[in-house]
Amino acid sequence: MSFRLLFIGDVVGEAGCVAVRALVPALRRKLELDAVVVNAENSAPSGRGITPGSGSALLSVADFLTLGNHAFDAEGAEELLDWEPRVIRPANVDGSLPGRGWGTFQANGVCVGVANVQGRVFMQQNLHSPFEAADRAVAGLRALGADLILADMHAEATSEKQAMGYHLEGRLQALVGTHTHVPTADAQILPGGTAYVTDVGMTGAKESVIGFDRQAFLGLFLGKKLPGLGVSRGSAALNAVLIEVDAESRRATGIERVYKGPVTDALPEQRL
Repeated sequence: MSFRLLFIGDVVGEAGCVAVRALVPALRRKLELDAVVVNAENSAPSGRGITPGSGSALLSVADFLTLGNHAFDAEGAEELLDWEPRVIRPANVDGSLPGRGWGTFQANGVCVGVANVQGRVFMQQNLHSPFEAADRAVAGLRALGADLILADMHAEATSEKQAMGYHLEGRLQALVGTHTHVPTADAQILPGGTAYVTDVGMTGAKESVIGFDRQAFLGLFLGKKLPGLGVSRGSAALNAVLIEVDAESRRATGIERVYKGPVTDALPEQRL
């Protein structure tokens, strides 16, 4: 039996949330999906963090959410992480912070484990080793009875993500990279039967710079003083990967890019 999971890359702002809500129900049917996991660390209206509103919107069509370096940036995020077990933050942040770094959910009789770690190269936070945290997460998920495990490594450096892929290959079914918002062309099955991609890409406004206002970003690089970088609100596109796992052997058998769009964010009934 084959298990089919769609992982959706960094959802940015309202445009990204609208795209997910608009596209996922049809994708579930068309791709015959068993599960959908979403990186939601930019899903707040500001594009930084997650709010109870953006989290609820995404969980209305998805099964589970991962986060990243903006996990605690938005108001209400800590409360959300305390009460919602379907949202996890990086496992290698300070242990005194709210939330958990891994968790499970049931999908078509399969216990799916999801882990989240954050890279340290070129990242500003003072973090524990993501490699040690990933080891603990995989062991913890196995103890919880996970049949299949997916890990989201939220990191800037491609080398750090690739190293994590080889560190974990054969011990889990998929390792997906997030954070840079630009999809990479290296989707593959590693020797141990682990599906891998360095970066899934983002789900958000197409005419933007990594989901944010392109004119503001241009001004930043041109040395102009600006009040801040706002989220772009145009038509959006979805970037994801479809991962297929043989449930009997527990080895990934396929990983391929999924791109859909554009979707307008101007539909009143879908506004957050």
